[in-house]
Amino acid sequence: MLLKVECCTDLLWRNTVDFLIDEFINFITYEKNLSENTVQAYSSDLKKFSDSVKKKINAIKLEDVYKFIAGLKSAGVKNKTIARNIVSLRNFFLFLKREEHLSINIMENFDVPKVEKYLPSYLTEDEVNKLINSVDTSKPLGFRDRTMLELLYATGLRVSELVNIKVNDINLNEGYVVCMGKGRKERIVPFGNEAKNYIMEYLKVSRPLLMGDKKHWILFVNRFGNGISRVGFFKNLKKIAKIAGIKKNISPHTLRHSFATHLLNHSADLRIVQELLGHSNISTTQIYTNVSRKKIKNTYDKYHPRAKKQ
Repeated sequence: MLLKVECCTDLLWRNTVDFLIDEFINFITYEKNLSENTVQAYSSDLKKFSDSVKKKINAIKLEDVYKFIAGLKSAGVKNKTIARNIVSLRNFFLFLKREEHLSINIMENFDVPKVEKYLPSYLTEDEVNKLINSVDTSKPLGFRDRTMLELLYATGLRVSELVNIKVNDINLNEGYVVCMGKGRKERIVPFGNEAKNYIMEYLKVSRPLLMGDKKHWILFVNRFGNGISRVGFFKNLKKIAKIAGIKKNISPHTLRHSFATHLLNHSADLRIVQELLGHSNISTTQIYTNVSRKKIKNTYDKYHPRAKKQ
């Protein structure tokens, strides 16, 4: 009798939303090989949905999805995040239909709302120099921060890419870093002499002092010798920006935006910038051309033969 109850309990558990979410997360992690950040986003979105509906999977209706989305809107969640939640649900229900957990995909014809593209915030070249030069490099942690800022601005890496760089991903002779981007796509990004010199000195002096007895290959480490986290670097950057007197709301991505904007301001080819940033679609890169519109207008006024004619 006990065995029968346990079997029934197991069957009930397999029909719960939480169990099926775990199945889906395993699928996108091990079969689709999606990045850790993407998997975390899916997991967070679907957990919120599960907590909201509190129903067995077969009992969930399209009305429950609308109610969930309405709840996000009333909570002030941004449109971009809402769109991401809808994509998470669409892929989840597609998976359930394909795996025959459901006979009908209730999200099949559910449209993802268009999200307005925003102009990314960025620092001017003077502000970047002010930010980087404000770091106190007299101590190992300060020298690490300066090195991270130099490399971030030199390459336009995402912060998740920056904190996961390993020592052997850096080629100092050729001046490039190998990084793993979104979708686990590997790319090679060059860096200049300024970043190279700081990396060399950091590897020689600061990193060994911070590492202590720890043994691993993560390039940038915290005071305990472990790899610095995204949150840790974000907090350090905020402090540095405050010291530098920069009033803008700055994040690691601000330096990525600045990297792209400054390249385009200096007439870099859009396709090259796309490659450096690791964008799969050039339309993502084109948003930076809007930021550089003033530069383009000035160039036009300077060189077009009829631009200055009255």
